[in-house]
Amino acid sequence: MKTNLSSQISLNQVSPRYYRPDNNIERSVLTRLEKLSTDIYATAEEGSVEVARQIADAIRERQAAGQKFVLGVSGGNTPTELFRQLIAMHRCGELSFGNVVVFTAYEYYPLTPDAPNSNFRSLEEVFLKHVDIPKESIFTLDGTIPQEDVLEYCRDYERKIDSFGGMDVLVLGIGQMGNIALNEAGSQVGSRTRLMLLDNTSRNEAAKVFGGTENVPLCSVTMGVGTILSARKIYLMAWGEEKADVIKSAVEGRITDALSASFLQMHNNVNVVIDLSAAAHLTRIQRPWLVTSCEWDNKLIRSAIVWLCGITGKPILKLTNKDYNENGLGELLALYGSAYEVNIRIFNDLQHTITGWPGGKPDADDTYRPERAKPYPKRVVIFSPHPDDDVISMGGTLQRLVKQKHEVHVAYQTSGNIAVGDEEVIRFLHFINGFNQLFDEGGNEVINKKYAEIRSFLGGKKANDLDTRDILTIKGLIRRGEARIASMYSGIPLDRVHFLDLPFYETGRIQKNPISEADVEIVRNLLREVKPHQIFVAGDLADPHGTHRVCTDAVFAAVDLEKEAGAEWLKDCRIWMYRGAWAEWEIEHIEMVVPISPEELRAKRNAILKHQSQMESAPFLGNDERLFWQRSEDRNHATAELYKNLGLASYEAMEAFVEYIPL
Repeated sequence: MKTNLSSQISLNQVSPRYYRPDNNIERSVLTRLEKLSTDIYATAEEGSVEVARQIADAIRERQAAGQKFVLGVSGGNTPTELFRQLIAMHRCGELSFGNVVVFTAYEYYPLTPDAPNSNFRSLEEVFLKHVDIPKESIFTLDGTIPQEDVLEYCRDYERKIDSFGGMDVLVLGIGQMGNIALNEAGSQVGSRTRLMLLDNTSRNEAAKVFGGTENVPLCSVTMGVGTILSARKIYLMAWGEEKADVIKSAVEGRITDALSASFLQMHNNVNVVIDLSAAAHLTRIQRPWLVTSCEWDNKLIRSAIVWLCGITGKPILKLTNKDYNENGLGELLALYGSAYEVNIRIFNDLQHTITGWPGGKPDADDTYRPERAKPYPKRVVIFSPHPDDDVISMGGTLQRLVKQKHEVHVAYQTSGNIAVGDEEVIRFLHFINGFNQLFDEGGNEVINKKYAEIRSFLGGKKANDLDTRDILTIKGLIRRGEARIASMYSGIPLDRVHFLDLPFYETGRIQKNPISEADVEIVRNLLREVKPHQIFVAGDLADPHGTHRVCTDAVFAAVDLEKEAGAEWLKDCRIWMYRGAWAEWEIEHIEMVVPISPEELRAKRNAILKHQSQMESAPFLGNDERLFWQRSEDRNHATAELYKNLGLASYEAMEAFVEYIPL
């Protein structure tokens, strides 16, 4: 069973010549805007294997010389696959860590002595306890020391590193704001190990580990930028499209204390190791025509023309030969003869993505339409990771499908229970208690007892306490009720509303279990029952909480199993990926875009507002202060504005989709 198919989605078929050049001359041409040595791999696994091999070789070289090897490691998810590879080498007898000395790059502060979510505990679980590094050779920053002792403690940590001759290799990840270790914006190039106040973004990134942002410690004890730069070799690793922007800034941008990773440009032995997704915004991947001759395909041409419109401020059909020649796109003129020929091709290409019939227009010529005219009506399954992603992400399209008489099913993949605030539970408890007093004259002792029990628990609930199963059940019921109301408002009968409650989600914590066969089988059973002609699924692969990606993997795994089994229904089914409140598809990737009128946008907003628990009191709104309906509308307005600026029709709003072709 393939449970990581979302990681294999390649929106651009990037030619290997852009990221694995054949020789050093080609590499120097491609990377001339990059200020750090950067290696791009097709997948995170490939990159991790190569870094693991290099570290293993360096350890063996020191062993042969009878010397210690000093390794600095950070935490988080980024180095997990690297550690897995090193552990595998150790278990098969290829590598001993007997001569390795480890220093950890940071720790959260303050922590209690028994804190289960410290960075060191995490490193123990994923690496340290699985290899033969002597315990006396493991040095970790301590988040429990008294505040008055922190300064001297940090100085002592620096002295310990120096006593071993400094770090031979330091493995780092990179935060969303460009922090290395936990050096926040404003950190100075000469800074050493010290106490650091965490900003909101760093605390949000740590929320998975601590069960909510409110539980994340306010500070950290971290190696300073100067400490990091003292390492002889540094690997900066990053995976996934959520790191694409910050990697571009660190690799191609200027040195600034607003982005501590940019200071790595001052080091003479840094290797940035990333996958194609994290490399997506580097010039040689996103705008290769600026650094080399290109292998032009439709998507790359569309990307180039949209970019050219942006920098010239012109719509597509007004671009001239001069615009192309002055901005590095003369190759397209050589290929097509004139600006007009390129312009009209891309204009028509984008025009054909627009449709008011997301399920296909019956009895119409569908040659240039994104969806087939037949069969009509279609059976449609919209998979919603949480009980509001359907209306947030594609509420206008959903209502359009219903109005056009398609058989629309919505499948809510998780309960969404951890995203309900405690005050919502109390509000519903008040209602239940009041209802019981009004209409049950004898009094229901079971309800009264449960009411008192839950109120008592919530009244004494501490920051790291997990909700009881009863409370999680109530929170799940709250979200189910909201989803039913929103579905009914959108015109979907309740017998077509499915609550899958996938098991991976039900941990009671932000950190979820891995996807399992049980999750996939639940999704597969629904697909077998409905036999859809259309599937809509979340494409938010940079979802900050990860649930969307897991839910998408569950759908793709189920589809893959059905494909292997030769399911007849799948031969007449198309799969469309939407994006939610976090981001929108880049225009070069959009294959279907559905216009939304002002009235339809208002109806979409009303459907979102039915999810009352996800308004101001929702626990995971993130750094963005806008509510979900506001984010969604702004995103839809922006897509429509982009199409208008390119010279296409002007709409109030638009929802965009990309087709997924099963591998």
